[in-house]
Amino acid sequence: MSAYTSDELMTVAAARALRNDDVCFVGIGAPSAACNLARLTHAPDIVLIYESGTLQTRPEVLPLSIGDGELCETALTTVPVVEMFQYWLQGGRISKGFLGGAQIDRFANINTTVIGEYDRPKVRLPGGGGAPEIAGSCGEVLITAKHSPRTFVDAVDFVTSLGHGSGPDARRAAGLTTAGPVLVITDLCLLAPDAQTRELVVTSLHEGVTREQVAEATGWPVRFADEVATTPPPSDEELRVLRDLHERTEQAHAGS
Repeated sequence: MSAYTSDELMTVAAARALRNDDVCFVGIGAPSAACNLARLTHAPDIVLIYESGTLQTRPEVLPLSIGDGELCETALTTVPVVEMFQYWLQGGRISKGFLGGAQIDRFANINTTVIGEYDRPKVRLPGGGGAPEIAGSCGEVLITAKHSPRTFVDAVDFVTSLGHGSGPDARRAAGLTTAGPVLVITDLCLLAPDAQTRELVVTSLHEGVTREQVAEATGWPVRFADEVATTPPPSDEELRVLRDLHERTEQAHAGS
């Protein structure tokens, strides 16, 4: 097995959470790398959909943005963004969605709007974009983020994308029938909502990471599952495919 970076491990762990029969709403950056790694390894039939309306796209290189021509050129078809959201996403036709955020709390609620008070923010963030719809309408949501107490906070300053609200039944009370966040992938560990409380608990530690490191990097007294696994490291094949993908992408976008 080759040496690997924490970013590579996060990407591989996210890719492994995808199935061959998934229809996945893909974000740019790490989610795009994970989805395409899955497509190029264990999930060749996965359907990738980008926010720009490209359906079943099979990019040779990772796109720079949702408007990258690579997506249209390698897609089965491209539909208007309105159709993308109303028919595909809100119509319940997408099984997995990827999200990240500036703040993520113990119930996997996500803030991408403001740090501090809404009317007097310390930092004004980019906002939700399509994230609230993804959080509400995708069958399941995967979250990726670097693990730090600045990101993993006890309570978000603003709920941009609903996770599990304040606990059990919060999503149902909000009129949502989808599962919401089922897995959070960080550079230290994997977390999943507790079956009873819906609070995030650590289910797997990455190789070499201690419980103390995770606790120090989390803004609430994080709990650990009764049986905490060790995240399997990337295989040689996963690393080869991922690195080839990044190398092709770097060559294609050189000078862009």
